[in-house]
Amino acid sequence: MNTIKRILGIVWIALGLAAGYYLIVSQAIPQFSSGKSEDLVPAIIYTFILMPIITGGLCIFGWYALWGEYDGDV
Repeated sequence: MNTIKRILGIVWIALGLAAGYYLIVSQAIPQFSSGKSEDLVPAIIYTFILMPIITGGLCIFGWYALWGEYDGDV
């Protein structure tokens, strides 16, 4: 079971990086480059608020799983 947890740690890190890439490339950059002022606020929220929270949370969770922080007997 601990091996599965560590493998899934890599999956969580990859998922976090993919989510950050998606938010920047597919959501924020098109809104920044649209030139409309009403698209600027969601682009800033995607870039500076949501992306660090989502990417950081998933990557930290995966890092802990990868290094065995969840291996304890409960």
